[in-house]
Amino acid sequence: MVLSEVVLLACKELIDDAKLGCADMVFKDVCLEILAKARLVLTSEQFEELTFFAAERMKEERVPRSGRRVRIR
Repeated sequence: MVLSEVVLLACKELIDDAKLGCADMVFKDVCLEILAKARLVLTSEQFEELTFFAAERMKEERVPRSGRRVRIR
């Protein structure tokens, strides 16, 4: 695996983690920081893929953690 592919995967994981653990405005700020730094090391195609990935996560509704357990039958 090429180093830039590892960086791309790590960036996607960071974005996913931020989506789960941050308020909406903080999440968007984290995404912008990740994208700014990733642009320096990813290929154009990889950066475009990461940008699309981040944009899709930003469009998703954030589900607040209620602390309640949900039983799925």
